[in-house]
Amino acid sequence: MITTVTADGKKEYEYIKLLKERAGSLDKNVIPAVSEIIDNVRNNGDEAVKEYTIRFDGKAPERTEIFSDEIDSIISTCDTEYLETIKKAAKNISDFHKRQLQQSWLTTKNNGVILGQRIRGLKRVGIYVPGGTAAYPSSVLMNAIPAKIAGVEEIIMCTPPQKDGTPNPNIIAAAKTAGVDRIFLMGGAQAVAALAYGTQTVPKVDKIVGPGNIFVATAKKLLYGTVDIDMIAGPSEILIIADNTANPKYLAADLMSQAEHDRLASAILLTDCPELAELTKKELEIQCEKLSRKDIIKESLNNFGAIIVCSNMQQAVDFANELAPEHLEVCCKSPMEYIGKLDNAGSVFLGNYSPEPLGDYFAGPNHVLPTSGTARFFSPLSVDSFIKKSSFIYYTEDALRDDSQDVIRFADVEGLTAHANSIKVRFDLD
Repeated sequence: MITTVTADGKKEYEYIKLLKERAGSLDKNVIPAVSEIIDNVRNNGDEAVKEYTIRFDGKAPERTEIFSDEIDSIISTCDTEYLETIKKAAKNISDFHKRQLQQSWLTTKNNGVILGQRIRGLKRVGIYVPGGTAAYPSSVLMNAIPAKIAGVEEIIMCTPPQKDGTPNPNIIAAAKTAGVDRIFLMGGAQAVAALAYGTQTVPKVDKIVGPGNIFVATAKKLLYGTVDIDMIAGPSEILIIADNTANPKYLAADLMSQAEHDRLASAILLTDCPELAELTKKELEIQCEKLSRKDIIKESLNNFGAIIVCSNMQQAVDFANELAPEHLEVCCKSPMEYIGKLDNAGSVFLGNYSPEPLGDYFAGPNHVLPTSGTARFFSPLSVDSFIKKSSFIYYTEDALRDDSQDVIRFADVEGLTAHANSIKVRFDLD
């Protein structure tokens, strides 16, 4: 079900190449179909969205938008304990992200110059939330709460209707808890296009965030530039570094927690203990048979999973930094010692009692993370993802005169005489 490899400086790195090829470029067969959907929605608005909703989701809702007077009735069908859980999770997520909030600032110089930076939230953000077989209320919290903290004026959520044309109550409950302003029942590439261009009912947004299938991801990529996006997310990934103190039961369970997401998901264990590698492999076989998504798990582990036996822990750290995984667990005797060594990871989970699902749902850090090695240069979704910055400059006449020759000299070197003239005319310079 999963391959065991002895690290030799070559074999283990073949997995990095494999995972990059797996993520690959967008399916060329999908791009024409998505482009057609985008053009249709751009030209025909709500009518096009309704057409695709019937075609792909089975039935169009009576009304696309869910109004505030309907929301409480929809939420009343939810499990009451679930409602308490999302409130607790929302508080943890909010507490964590509030610490990311930046402030506008200015500084003054003795010559009267004032320089500064203004920070404010985006005007309007669109959140896409899957609502079919993969309905993730946690994604609502992770996307909407940082946007709210950043000061976004209006948050628009799109989520596909269920087969009977009604909304998923658990998603609606999460939306209310997170402070979503307007909710529309529409999904797929058509929803992304509606958010990007606006329709008769859906307002145009400045940024689109949230997970989705290949059609949603392709639409986001094609529309980048028309709107901003969070990232192009690839298949889910987990990498675990473990020493001989780790529990193989925990390791197997955590590997499968990501393998169940998708047949393309990747789950890799790095250890310097051959015995632990074998015990973990046995646990995978035992535990997998009890799980509802065992077929997906088996295919994922068979194609993109591995247990890699390293000669020492430094070799494991080096591989982890090269792979730059989405999720990185450190199940070692002294996990805190690794924080300063692990430079490339979306989110790091330290110790035997910090499993990855804790981060997916509840602890507070964002679960929207860079995949496919992009943690080398991308960061998790955060409050920063929903703000824009503008700098400002104020010079007095004397301050500009003092710096005039330096500015003119730069302009002359670059051959931009109008730039130089803009300074010269203020002081009658030739």
